[in-house]
Amino acid sequence: MSTILNATKRHKGQGSTLTKLRQSGAIPGVVYGYQMEPTSISLDARMFAKVLSEIGSKSVFQLDVEGKKINAVLNEVQRCALKGHVKHVDFKSINMSEELEVDIPVSVVGEAIGVKDGGFLLQPNRDIRIKVQPSEIPETIEIDVTNVAIGTSLYVGDIRQNYHFEILNEDDYTLVTVTPPPAENVQEDETVDSTPEVIEATGQNTAEPRE
Repeated sequence: MSTILNATKRHKGQGSTLTKLRQSGAIPGVVYGYQMEPTSISLDARMFAKVLSEIGSKSVFQLDVEGKKINAVLNEVQRCALKGHVKHVDFKSINMSEELEVDIPVSVVGEAIGVKDGGFLLQPNRDIRIKVQPSEIPETIEIDVTNVAIGTSLYVGDIRQNYHFEILNEDDYTLVTVTPPPAENVQEDETVDSTPEVIEATGQNTAEPRE
């Protein structure tokens, strides 16, 4: 289901203009893509943050730009490096009847048997690229790692048949792997023999016994 966000058109401005816009509680943005020219917009920052926390960044948003309805997905969110608040958003207008290629984060489900045996679960790749209808874009892709043992991995080829959408990554694209625990440096205890070494004389004592 689309999420409606009200937006207003804005004129491109200098940095000072954008700063004033943000100080007023708005977020500058742009929308471009299907059947439209790139258009600069502004959104209410609180409303955008609320919607983003509720439905995530992978949903289809319905922008209402001064009465014009636009179906769009978030293409980029720029945040302040220090405070983390949103500084700018890019929306991409889409055709709801055409499939999209999107990167979806992977969510691990279950406890790997290898972890139970003392191994460590690693995720070399945390996203999967899929081709899907806009109305069916998942927020995450769950993968069951229960049967992953120490020294083995789970690949895209192992899960491809579990989903109705097309996964664009190759079959050997690694999702998780379980590595063995680090080898402990076991030092062998060396037993020290405190008994003095006995040296046997090979020669004969020629000295006469003392009276």
